[in-house]
Amino acid sequence: MAPPDSDSPSGRRASLVLASRSPQRQQILGTLGVDFTVDVAGIEEATDGDAIAVAVENARRKALAVAARAPTGSLVLGSDTVIAVPASGVAATDGSAALGSPDRSPWQELTAAGPSRAVGKPADAVAADAMLRSWSGRAHHVVSAAAVVTVGPDGAEVAFSGADATRVRFRALSDDDVAWYVATEEWRERAGGYAIQLRGSLLVDGIVGDWWNVVGLPVALLAREVPRLLR
Repeated sequence: MAPPDSDSPSGRRASLVLASRSPQRQQILGTLGVDFTVDVAGIEEATDGDAIAVAVENARRKALAVAARAPTGSLVLGSDTVIAVPASGVAATDGSAALGSPDRSPWQELTAAGPSRAVGKPADAVAADAMLRSWSGRAHHVVSAAAVVTVGPDGAEVAFSGADATRVRFRALSDDDVAWYVATEEWRERAGGYAIQLRGSLLVDGIVGDWWNVVGLPVALLAREVPRLLR
């Protein structure tokens, strides 16, 4: 199906509903000047399977759950963010290599690497510590997915769903680095256990791809595929 027009059949601009409690996603939309309301989906999230499929499925679940109670004419945006690591169990790719390839985007790089598994949010400080150590001196892919659901007179319909990937390389972290960052508690409710837009940026050597995608919303993807959603 083609991406939705942001205007309703009545000629009024459709109301955008963000199906997420994430303050990061709310801040992104606010920074872009998008008018929206928030309705938290409260769904059971998928965790098993390929990382890309997990993120897209969760984005769709969130959007559809909120769309079921949204007024006719609404556009509902669901999103999910995970870290994609090889299904083999290796935590991340070797960061000594060049960060990304001039011939392949992070998305192409990730999909060419084969099956992946999703790493979400650390459950506690011990898990956050272990997660940060697994990223240390290495590169990993952050996957953010989005789903847009239109609410019409005949019900809800998924108008768009997809995902994007950004490659993030961490510098080599010392024990003090890890202890300091865990103590900040920024890792709470953050995929991968860090916030790149806050003090977590001090852990990162560089990225290739959409920075907003790491924060929590695939803005570049939405701008390409559903441009009027953000205008």
